[in-house]
Amino acid sequence: MFTGIVEEIGVVVSMTEVDNLTLWDGSKGKGYVLVVKCTVCIDGCYLGASIAVNGTCLTATAFDDSTVTFGVAPETLRCTNLGSLNAGSKVNMERAAQQGSRNSGHYVQGHVDATGEIVKKWREGESLWVKIKVPKNLITLIVKKGFIAIDGTSLTVCEVNAQESSFTFMLVQYTQTKIIVPHKEEGEKVNVELDVLGKYVAQSVAAINDRVDSLESKIDSALSKLETRITALEAK
Repeated sequence: MFTGIVEEIGVVVSMTEVDNLTLWDGSKGKGYVLVVKCTVCIDGCYLGASIAVNGTCLTATAFDDSTVTFGVAPETLRCTNLGSLNAGSKVNMERAAQQGSRNSGHYVQGHVDATGEIVKKWREGESLWVKIKVPKNLITLIVKKGFIAIDGTSLTVCEVNAQESSFTFMLVQYTQTKIIVPHKEEGEKVNVELDVLGKYVAQSVAAINDRVDSLESKIDSALSKLETRITALEAK
């Protein structure tokens, strides 16, 4: 679990496909290995540690005094923007949250729902506004003034346009200097993770609606049978 408060901007050393990864049965398999240069996230690092890279929860498989290495699964490449990383790419990084510490962001799992596209950026005084377009199946779960994680950064949704399947957020001057979004151009991809509490609520409501629909169907069927019976009795 993470907070969405980015601790540092790391720099990708390499993102390579390898074919010598040892699997559970001793056989070898292909996969991608990401190496990132960082400083803060080295502190307290251990094999198996969870670290969010652009909001994607990854497992540290190796580390030294200046870099951390991660394995990147095919599903991760499909759902995130990590596949576009190259040597020199900048990434947001955050270590897993410590229990009992303050959470200045919100509960971020590091489980990216989809990628969104930056469609517009503009300034208002010292603030930077960003407009993101997302897949249509996500927009109903994004609410004005709700939480959202963009490349792992905990942000507040400002406006939602359901017809355009887009939303906006605003970055204050301090945040602009601590994350990578301001450096991205229009048309580039960002990782989007919806508020997990909102997703649980939506799932629960959907389950209740299914039960209500089923109950209404049974009531309609019972009423139809009752009307048929009454009509038959009146005809006698």
